[in-house]
Amino acid sequence: MRVLFGGVPAAGHLFPLIPLAQTLRRAGHEVVVVSLDGAESLAADLPFACPAPGVDWRSTIRSLGAARLPAELARTVETNSADREAFVALAALVNDLVAESMAAFASSWRPDVVVYDYLFPAAAYAATLLGVPAVRHDLGFTDIAPLHTVMTKHMTVPMGEVLSLDVAPPSMVGGLSRGWPLRPGAYTGTGVVPPRSGPRVAVTLGTVPPEVGGLSTLDRVVTAAASVPAEFVLVMGDLDISSLGGLPPNVTACGWVPWDALVRTSDAVIHHGGSGTALAALARGVPQLVLPDGSDRFATAAAVDSRGAGVSARGVDVSPSLISRLLTDSCLLAAAREVAAEIAQMPDASSVARRLEGLVG
Repeated sequence: MRVLFGGVPAAGHLFPLIPLAQTLRRAGHEVVVVSLDGAESLAADLPFACPAPGVDWRSTIRSLGAARLPAELARTVETNSADREAFVALAALVNDLVAESMAAFASSWRPDVVVYDYLFPAAAYAATLLGVPAVRHDLGFTDIAPLHTVMTKHMTVPMGEVLSLDVAPPSMVGGLSRGWPLRPGAYTGTGVVPPRSGPRVAVTLGTVPPEVGGLSTLDRVVTAAASVPAEFVLVMGDLDISSLGGLPPNVTACGWVPWDALVRTSDAVIHHGGSGTALAALARGVPQLVLPDGSDRFATAAAVDSRGAGVSARGVDVSPSLISRLLTDSCLLAAAREVAAEIAQMPDASSVARRLEGLVG
């Protein structure tokens, strides 16, 4: 079986696809990861292709949005992409632009199944042309089906029916079944987790949020951390945080560290609300403080807070007492462990791989 995986060039969208792709490859199937410029380093050890070279995801969203959907672009900018209907309409324009290039590559590679990140329906168009199953890989806690409808409305190419994979623990989305359940997991790169010397809090604010909004929230976290009896490990990728000045003795900046491996050694997590980041903490039963600032991160924060597995707050609300609560509140820990047990019962990548095999026969 040949399976094409498609997604936009962002770690939060491509990394969740990688475990299923790797599972299929280990089972003897052929896979390829397809995306746009900038995604070459996000495909892990898997074959990669870029059918539409020269198309930059972010700048093309802005240019096409300004020309064709200025109201949606304004709403996206005003809400930092939290207005998902406006944002996916803009994303649809980029997909429409690259759809024929995507279809040409797929026609040459001849997949039996297409699995794609929900922001990359150009891959579903390719599946439609080839007459093969298209499986949308949903992310996090947002109901993607209505957004899929918005995207298809703004695309000029035909698109057939799609199946979907849902990684959200049912108890965090009202017990709803929104597709084939898939135990959440994501490739998080390689690197060495520093040895633990006491209670540990893992911290990341992603890469996009600090680039957009600066380091003010991280500065508040670091300042509060200095008064908390625990060690803090900051995972900030290649971002320059020198403007924060000297870090407190209990705070270590590590650049790139495998997030899942770090969470395994941590007692609490502080993050920006990325769905994969939150799901990794939930899978390990670790309480979390979510500091959302845009995109679908408010939905993540609300889901975690409502379930009682963590706390949603604004950056200005960060304090030593709030962080300490993550380490001392038994109710947060109990709820987080309940969700971890729930996630452990969800079908894993091997189970879903067998379902994909069943689509081909």
